[in-house]
Amino acid sequence: MCRIAGIYNNSWTNEQLQASVQQMCDVLQHGGPDDGGIYNATNAALVLGNRRLALLDLTSAGHQPMHYQQRYTITYNGELYNFTTLKNELIGLGHTFSNHTDTEVILAAFAQWHTAAFAKFNGMFAFALWDAVTQELFLVRDKMGIKPLYYALENEALYFASEVRAFASLSFLQAPFTNAPIYQMAYGFIPEPFTTKAAVKMLPKGCYLKMAIASGTHSIQNYYFLPFGNGLTQSAIAEQEIKNSVTNAVARQQIADAPLGVFLSGGIDSSILALLAANNRTQPLHTLSIYFDDAQYSEQPFQQLIADTIKSEHHPILLKEADFHAYFETVLHAMDMPSCDGINTWFISKFAKEQGLKAVLSGIGADELFGGYPSFHRIQKAMHLQSLPAGVLKNVGKFAGQKYNRIGYLKIKDIRGLYLFLRGHFAPDEIAAHLGAYEADVWKVLEQYSVMPQLENMDSKNVASWLELTIYMKNQLLRDADVMSMANSIEIRVPFLDDAVVNTALQIEASVKYAGTKPKQILINSFNDILPTAIWDRPKMGFSFPFQQWLQNSPFIKELAHHHNNATKNAYNAFKSGSLHWSKVLSLLHIKKHFS
Repeated sequence: MCRIAGIYNNSWTNEQLQASVQQMCDVLQHGGPDDGGIYNATNAALVLGNRRLALLDLTSAGHQPMHYQQRYTITYNGELYNFTTLKNELIGLGHTFSNHTDTEVILAAFAQWHTAAFAKFNGMFAFALWDAVTQELFLVRDKMGIKPLYYALENEALYFASEVRAFASLSFLQAPFTNAPIYQMAYGFIPEPFTTKAAVKMLPKGCYLKMAIASGTHSIQNYYFLPFGNGLTQSAIAEQEIKNSVTNAVARQQIADAPLGVFLSGGIDSSILALLAANNRTQPLHTLSIYFDDAQYSEQPFQQLIADTIKSEHHPILLKEADFHAYFETVLHAMDMPSCDGINTWFISKFAKEQGLKAVLSGIGADELFGGYPSFHRIQKAMHLQSLPAGVLKNVGKFAGQKYNRIGYLKIKDIRGLYLFLRGHFAPDEIAAHLGAYEADVWKVLEQYSVMPQLENMDSKNVASWLELTIYMKNQLLRDADVMSMANSIEIRVPFLDDAVVNTALQIEASVKYAGTKPKQILINSFNDILPTAIWDRPKMGFSFPFQQWLQNSPFIKELAHHHNNATKNAYNAFKSGSLHWSKVLSLLHIKKHFS
C-alpha cells in the first residue's frame, strides 16, 4: 500500500519534473512512510514517484517505482489479492519473477495481456504504468473505486497523485472549482469526478486513462461494469454462495507480511469478518473497538462478545470528548477533500497504528450489497413520488418543512433525484441562502451533473443498491476510509468488495436477496451457524460517535455563530437546539474553511 504521484510535461526540464514530483511525494509521506522512490523515464519527459507502506515483501526488493523486462515501469498503490494465482499462471506462460510482491505480478500481467489484464485483477489499486517501447502511460483504478487516483490534464501535460493536497505545489492548478460548495451542501461531499480544484479530477472506478506520448492524446476507457443479474434464484444456493465467497475473501485479504487486525464495531458485518478471520490464523487475531462513556452510543457488550468468542487480542479504546477536541483540527486537515463524515475512521486508524498494526479489515460494502440501509425500504415510494410533475414536487418541497424539504429533488427525473431525496443534505433553496446565490443557479448546477445512468429496467431495491454502491459508498465511505487510514499509515481492506463477493451478491434475484424481516437477512442466514443471535437480533446502531453533543462544544463550530451569513448563523442555532444534524454543520464548516 502506497501513495503515488507523477508528471508528464514535454515543456519542462528533467530537473523541473523531478523536483515537482519529489515535492508531491513529500506531501504524501504520511501514506507511505517506509520507503520512497523517483523514476526518470528515458527519452520521455516523464517522472514517476512513490511513497511505500510495506505489507508484502518488506525487503528492498519491493522498492518502487518497479521495473520489468527493461520496458515496463510502475508506481502502484494497493493490494492484489489474487496475485499468487496470477503469478503461477504467468510462470506457466514463461514469465520470471525477482521478488515476492504483487507489484511485479501487475507488470508481468500487463506484459502478457496488455489492458485485458486489468479486469483479471482482484483487489484495490490505483497505479501508473509506463511502457517505454510504445511510449504510453496508463493510469488505472480498481473496479469498485476503493483506492483514489486524481489527475489533471493541461496543455498536453498530465499530472496525477493519490491525494488532492499533492497538487498544492503546482500553482497553475490551484483555481478553485466554483461549483464545489453547491455539491458539498447537496450531497455532503463533492461527487466524483469533481474536486475542490477546477483542473483536478478523479479517475472513474473501473477505468483506465491512456496517454500516448507521441501524439499527445489521451482517452479514458471502462474495463468493468457492475454485473447486476438474476442468475441465483434459490435462497439456499445463494446463501451458500455468499458464505463461500465471503469466507474465501477474508482468507485472501489476510495475506500480509506485517501485523493485521479487524475493526470490530459489534455489528453484523464486522462480527462476520472477525469470526472468519480468526479461523484463518495460528496466532490470536487483533480486534479494535471504540466505545464511549455514554451507554447509548456504546456497543461494547457486543464487541466484547465477539472478542471473547474468538479469543482475539482485543483492543477496546475509550474515546472521550477531550480526545475528540484535542485532535479535531488534525482530523479536518487529514480529510484532504471536504467530508461530512470519516472522523470515526481517523480515530480507529490512529489507535490501530498505536497497536503496531499496518492493515485492518473493515465491513464496508455489506450494507450496500445486501440491503442494510433504510433507502432499500424507501426507494419504491421515492420512485412513485418521482413520477409526479416537477412543478408539484418543487412546490411541495418548499412547504414540507425540514423533514421533507428534499422532496423537491425528485423533479430531477433520474438516479440523482432519487439519491438527493433519500440521502441529500441541504435543499436547493437552503443552499442558495447559505451561499448567497440564486436558487435557479443551484438547480442548474445540480441538474447539469449528468454522469448517472438510467436504471428503468432494474428492480427498485437493486436501484437502491446501485446508488448506495456508486454514489454514497464510493464518494463518502471509501474516500473517507482511504484518506483517514492513510493519514495514520494504516491500510483498510474491505473483503465485502472482493470480486467474488460482489459478483455473487449482484447475481442474486432481488426477491431472494432482500427477503426477510431484518435488513441483510440473507447475510445473517448465510452465517447463522457462527453469528451469535445477540449480534443481529437488536436495533442497528451504526459505527458513530456522539457528535451532536461534542461538536456543540467545538470552538471551530462555534465560529459559525458569528458568520456573516444569516442562514449560516440560523443553522448554527438550529444545531445548538438539536434540530439540525451534525453532519450538515460539518458541511457548513467546510464551506467556511475552503470557499469563504
